[in-house]
Amino acid sequence: MSLKPFDIEVDAPGDELMEIARRELRETPEMRAQAVEELRALLREAKDMHFSEEEAFLLIFLRPCHFYAESALKMMRRIAEFKKTNHPLLHALKPEEEKLAFVEHNVVNVLTNRDQKGRRVLLVNCGAAWDPKAVSSEQLFRVFFLIHLVAQLEPATQINGVVVVLDFDGLSLKQVKALSPSFSKRLITFIQDAMPLRLKEVHILKQPYIFNMVWALFKPFIREKLKSRLEFINSENEAAPK
Repeated sequence: MSLKPFDIEVDAPGDELMEIARRELRETPEMRAQAVEELRALLREAKDMHFSEEEAFLLIFLRPCHFYAESALKMMRRIAEFKKTNHPLLHALKPEEEKLAFVEHNVVNVLTNRDQKGRRVLLVNCGAAWDPKAVSSEQLFRVFFLIHLVAQLEPATQINGVVVVLDFDGLSLKQVKALSPSFSKRLITFIQDAMPLRLKEVHILKQPYIFNMVWALFKPFIREKLKSRLEFINSENEAAPK
């Protein structure tokens, strides 16, 4: 189903989607009820965090953790720590303040339709289409953060996951300079430790030779789980970065 721009799907999962959740996430009505109560109990014991105990909210963290309540609590703690560490960047984040960067610049886009496996698809133009003077790397990260907040509200996205496509066509030094070591570390930390979404695939397109400079910044922070989800697709028939 194709949605209008900025629409989200909040309908309860149907039988087909729940079968995927059962098969891939261990989700059954019994397991869901048990895990929700376990996570509520753990949150009440955790005096250093304050999260909602509503079931719909807790499912955001239980689904990517395959309904292991302790794992979900650890994820919630990592998210809280990430937001604390990046407080100046993320404090009082408002969609209307980032709307210009999202709507009027061809940098970030979310497809209105899902892929063949029911996953949300995020497109990011990291090359010539991105003018860092118009959209700074900090703004780019805030847009990513807002998109993930919206995506995690969709039960279908919680279950099926997301796919990211990074297009580096026309990458030049001005984009490389904007992709600083601090930005690279923040983004990879967010993806690996503080994003309660199932990141299924990351496709990296059209990397020119200068992309090796970017890859050298990101590579030290990437763990094996994320590395296994990366696919390099190069129209210039060059070897993929190692």
